[in-house]
Amino acid sequence: MSILAGVLALGPLACGRTHNSHNHALDESHENEISPTPAHAEKSGPADKHEHEHEERGPGGDLDRPVEELFDSECEHEIKAFTCMECRYEVGVVRAPEDLVREGLFEMVQPSMRVVAAPVELTGEVRFDERLVAHVSPVAEGVIRKVYVMVGDEVKRGQPIVELESVRAGDAHGELLEARARLELAKQVFERAAALKDKGIASQKDYLEAKMELDSAEIRKDAAQGRLQRLGGAGGGTIVLRAPVDGSLLLLHAVPGEFTSSNESLATVGNNKAVWVWADLYERDIARVMTARSVDKLAASVFVKAYPGEAFPGTVDFLSPAMDRSSRTVKTRIQVDNADGRLLAGMFASVQVFLPGDEQTLALPSDAVLDDNGRSFVFLHHHEDYYVRREVEVGRSWARWVEIKGGVNADQHVVSRGAFLMKSDVLRSKMGAGCAD
Repeated sequence: MSILAGVLALGPLACGRTHNSHNHALDESHENEISPTPAHAEKSGPADKHEHEHEERGPGGDLDRPVEELFDSECEHEIKAFTCMECRYEVGVVRAPEDLVREGLFEMVQPSMRVVAAPVELTGEVRFDERLVAHVSPVAEGVIRKVYVMVGDEVKRGQPIVELESVRAGDAHGELLEARARLELAKQVFERAAALKDKGIASQKDYLEAKMELDSAEIRKDAAQGRLQRLGGAGGGTIVLRAPVDGSLLLLHAVPGEFTSSNESLATVGNNKAVWVWADLYERDIARVMTARSVDKLAASVFVKAYPGEAFPGTVDFLSPAMDRSSRTVKTRIQVDNADGRLLAGMFASVQVFLPGDEQTLALPSDAVLDDNGRSFVFLHHHEDYYVRREVEVGRSWARWVEIKGGVNADQHVVSRGAFLMKSDVLRSKMGAGCAD
C-alpha cells in the first residue's frame, strides 16, 4: 500500500462509520475504506443533488468559499463534510495524523521575509560528479573479447568488466615466464655455491657472485610481474579490466571484436545520485558572482529540455581560476542532487545563479506552493490534524523560494514537504473518485 493511500485513510467515514485516529495511517485495513461503497452509488435524490452541486462548483470550488463555510458544511451523509472519508476532498480538506508529521512525511513552515535574489543566466552541461564515479580504461591497446556486464548492473570492486586480447600483455607475460625461469636457475646455482662454500671447496668470491645473480633474478622477476599486473594481464596475452569501486555500471563503450587503444575509457562505474552542471560564466558577470559567493553560498536552478518548466535546485560550489581564452568565460560548477536519477550526463542545461539583492519580501519554499488549473494554492493547518487548501497570490520566484503577495500571513503554518501528496488526495475528484459516482 502506498504512502498516499495512507494519507487518504484519514478521518471518520461516511454513513456513520468511524475511523480510529490512533491507528497507523498505513494500516492495510484502510484500503477498502478509501473506495466508494456500492451503497453510496445506489443512493438517489441527495446523491444526485450532491453530484450536481459538485459539478457546479468544479474541482477548485473550495478555493472560492470561506474557510468557516467549508468546515461548517455537511455532506449527504448528514455529517460534517470535512470529516467524511468520501466527501472531504470537495471542501479541500486533508487529515494528516501527527505521527506522519513526526516521521517527516510532512513538514510545516511559516511564511518569512526573504531577500529577493536576481538570476544570472548561464548555459552548461550535466556531467557526472567525478567524486562518485571511476572510469575503467586499459593501459595497453587490444581487441575486446568478452564483456561481462551490462549498463545498469550493480558491480563490486574487483569484479571483471571487460576482457581484452593484447600483444603487449602477451609480451609482458612472456617476459615474466622468462624471468621466473632465470630465477629458478639462479636459485640452484646459489644453493650449489653455498654448499661448496660450506665444504671449503668454493671460494667466497664464487659464493658472492651466485648470491648477486640470485638477487638480480628476483628483481627482474618482480619487475616483470609488476608490468603484467599494471596491464591487468591474466596470462596468455589476456587483459581483464575490473571494477575499481562498488556501484552501478553507468556507461559502457565495449563491443566484442572491437579494437581499443590505451587510455580509452570503456566503462564508468559509480552512482549518479548527485551530478555536476558545468556552466559558462561570462566575463561581465564574474565580479558580481565572485563578490556574492565570498559572502555566502549561491543557490542555483537548473533547467533541461527533458522536463519543461521544472527547476532542479543546486548550489555553486566551484569557479575555475582560469578563463577560457576563446569563449572568454569561466567554468562554473553547480552541485545538484539527483537522487531520482532523472538528470543524465550529457544533457544540455540552462542555469540561473541567484545573486542576493537588497529587497525583502514575504516568501514560502517552492514545494509549498502548488497549482490547479492556473490557480496557486497552499495547505494551511486549520486545527488538530486537519489541513485546508487556500489560494495564494504569488509573485517572483528564485532558487527554492516563491514570493507571496496575498492569501497567507507570517503567523500561519503551511505544509511544505508532502504538500504534493495532499494535493493528490484533494484533487482525486478529477480521477472520478467521490461518493456520488
